[in-house]
Amino acid sequence: MSRSYTVRTYGCQMNVHDSERMAGLLESSGYTRAVSGDADVVVINTCAVRENAAGRLYGNLGHLRPVKEAHPGMQIAVGGCLAQKDRAEIVRRAPWVDVVFGTHNVHALPVLLERARHNAQAQVEIAESLEVFPSTLPARRESAYAGWVSISVGCNNTCTFCIVPSLRGTEKDRRPGEILSEVQALAAEGVLEVTLLGQNVNSYGVEFGDRGAFAKLLRSCGEVPGLERVRFTSPHPRDFTSDVIAAMAETPNVCPQLHMPLQSGSDDVLRRMRRSYRSSRYLSIIDEVRASLPDAAITTDIIVGFPGETEEDFRATLDVVAAARFASAFTFQYSPRPGTPAASLPDQVPKAVVQERYMRLVALQEEISWAANRALEGRVVELLVAAGEGKKDSATHRLSGRARDGRLVHFAPGDARIRPGDVVEVAIGYGAPHHLVADGPVLSHRRTRAGDLHDTPVRPTTGLGLPSFGAPAPVGGGCS
Repeated sequence: MSRSYTVRTYGCQMNVHDSERMAGLLESSGYTRAVSGDADVVVINTCAVRENAAGRLYGNLGHLRPVKEAHPGMQIAVGGCLAQKDRAEIVRRAPWVDVVFGTHNVHALPVLLERARHNAQAQVEIAESLEVFPSTLPARRESAYAGWVSISVGCNNTCTFCIVPSLRGTEKDRRPGEILSEVQALAAEGVLEVTLLGQNVNSYGVEFGDRGAFAKLLRSCGEVPGLERVRFTSPHPRDFTSDVIAAMAETPNVCPQLHMPLQSGSDDVLRRMRRSYRSSRYLSIIDEVRASLPDAAITTDIIVGFPGETEEDFRATLDVVAAARFASAFTFQYSPRPGTPAASLPDQVPKAVVQERYMRLVALQEEISWAANRALEGRVVELLVAAGEGKKDSATHRLSGRARDGRLVHFAPGDARIRPGDVVEVAIGYGAPHHLVADGPVLSHRRTRAGDLHDTPVRPTTGLGLPSFGAPAPVGGGCS
């Protein structure tokens, strides 16, 4: 009898994609996904960047302990960044854990589970460097219409607040042909949108000596039959070049959206963060993007209260936010992360001061976001109907979708035949601070193969996005 599994994911898009690989590996090894109730194997894919990551992990493990005691044979595995960082500490604090594996050896998960069962002893295996590129592994993709595609793993930057390089290693780039093969295969299966993933996507190609590789990759994605939307995350301002902006503007299926972390508007703070750019350079990139893509939605990450941040430093951040006019911003209150250089810096900012500044920043950004969304009222937008975000509420029965610029739109379907993965056009009736609303009639509805496949169980695929059984699908012409 096959054993069931579930994967719980915390953290960034890279972790989400890693979890798809874990699920694919388990299904290729004969496990079945738990539909409801308790699973025979629970995998927790951890994050070490978010605040209270360790507390969340041990809280989850504490809740799982009595469940495991009541179900002989159940196994618990912990992977991801926190596993890479804490290693054997996890088994010491939670001895009921069966397997601990790191970011570099996801491929070993099924073997470690079997070894733990056979030996009746916890297995801890943490590789210090990448052994198998994740995209060569099978995947159980969660969406029939959108997919993550890793173009690189690791990071060569040394930001003082970030622990990612020590957990993910130095940057390793995939060859362009491998990436395009995966993108082509996904499009051949009906996927309409791909997001290119990397810790720093626009340094892609440095490892094999081509600094223009990312712009070329974007243009190549524009030639993939059936692929309607291409996104990427995240670029680092230090490496942003004009050829990438030109590729974005000149490649029709590259979405008019850019998520580019700012972190701080103060040059002094940026220097202490080791961010390798200054506010004037950041704003010049914004200006160049908007000159080529006037309707681009630009979003960012900002840290408030970095050690040594003065009121003058914070006001500089407010000035940059006001000048950049971000569509939205992910704002974070700084808190020390053990193992990062910033954790030991002097002049840690008092929590009350950080909170007060954070609230001022949120208020300013919400005002900007709301004004930008109100300016879209009356505009007709194309939406890729989303799953997961689902109905907005039971009273309106609205569905949700993403516009090409990434904005979330709630709309009244008016037609039960509209499915996640279909494409509709609607007119925006109301702009709220964090979303748009279209309660008028759907202006057009295009049924897609992705919509047809939405309710079909997603099958494990090989690393190139091909079905893991039978004949290959036909191939047509990824914290900065």
